[in-house]
Amino acid sequence: MKTVYLGLTGDIIHPGIINIIKEGAKYGELIVGLLTDSAIATHKRLPYLTYEQRKSVVENISGVTKVIPQEEWSYVPNLKKIRPDFMIHGDDWKTNYLSKIREDCFEVMKEWSGQIIEIPYTQGINSSALAENARAIGTTPDIRRSTLRRLISAKPVVRIMEAHSGLTGLIVENTSVMKDDGLHTFDGMWASSLTDSTDKGKPDIEAVDLTTRLQSLTDILECTTKPIIFDGDTGGIPEHFVFTVRTLERNGVSAVIIEDKKGLKKNSLFGTEAKQVLATEEEFCEKISAGKRAQITDDFMIIARIEEIIAGYSVDEAIKKAFAAVKAGADGIMIHSKDKSGEDIKSFCQKFRAEYKNVPLVLVPTTYNQFTEKELCQWGANIIIYANHLIRAAYPSMVKCAQTILESERSLEVNDICMPIKQILELIPGTK
Repeated sequence: MKTVYLGLTGDIIHPGIINIIKEGAKYGELIVGLLTDSAIATHKRLPYLTYEQRKSVVENISGVTKVIPQEEWSYVPNLKKIRPDFMIHGDDWKTNYLSKIREDCFEVMKEWSGQIIEIPYTQGINSSALAENARAIGTTPDIRRSTLRRLISAKPVVRIMEAHSGLTGLIVENTSVMKDDGLHTFDGMWASSLTDSTDKGKPDIEAVDLTTRLQSLTDILECTTKPIIFDGDTGGIPEHFVFTVRTLERNGVSAVIIEDKKGLKKNSLFGTEAKQVLATEEEFCEKISAGKRAQITDDFMIIARIEEIIAGYSVDEAIKKAFAAVKAGADGIMIHSKDKSGEDIKSFCQKFRAEYKNVPLVLVPTTYNQFTEKELCQWGANIIIYANHLIRAAYPSMVKCAQTILESERSLEVNDICMPIKQILELIPGTK
């Protein structure tokens, strides 16, 4: 019996997919190489369904003989392994982002005189549009909450941007750039206490209670679908932190990050006069353990933010606190520093990875932003948070606009720095 290879994402099954499966089965035993989450997520959005869910669907479609994982974006490794008589694909890859892979497939199939069959693209079916429509429907707390862990498993680095309002959430949700290695997007949002309080015109001192911050969070949740990491500041006393964990988990937040400080929190940007008293290992670990006991699902993450380096302690002392946090149940570690060289962060990452290979590491490269995501990933980082850039970008633009109008006594001069309101409204679901 001849063998046929078909590479599939299998996230959205539409008539075009059924047609290509039906055609492929005519030539022999159809082997579907189902792309794994990691193969997909490094080039486009994470699939809505997990690999196992997609596999369950595809292997039950008539005409499919076997489903195997395709671990890479390219079909070539599986083709070399299986050496099929035929490969089948839609002819749309002649002109789209898969054109280079198409050339590679033709080249490798020649090695054993294999043949590639190109099926005419099914008119009226647009997978991207279908995905966009599915996203417009929204998400559920359970699906959103679980996505962060899937992203960490699937991608070398998870890219997070701060959002402090519904509009900034939509910017994070929709901004994308196509590069040679695929589509680059933000994977999720950072609900920062700093940018939230700044947007409200209030100091970042943890004086705002959770219910007040939940209003901004709700604004973001209602119009976006990507996972959210919540800035929990110190977390308060353990009894209060337990309430925070349950509230965030119930709302579909993926993770909370709490720092190892105690007392009234002030922002660490303002030098020694704003230094905080650090919690002891015992105090910090008690809070983490209480939070872990309180959560209901396995998806929710509690990430420990280690402030030892910021407070003037050594990297080794920061490592000691981080190890204790992991043993207390922390699902990840965020390490913070104001050192522009990044050397202390790099040292911390290397020492942490020597002990813990798989515990997620979170970096916030605001001061040491000369390093690329790829370089930070090589240090051992799993998550990169761009912690305050949208609000920092908005402020000078708004001030310039206001000053120009005052100087000109009209708004004509700000036309070039103002986006048409229609373009902004097009971001908002339900406006069109």
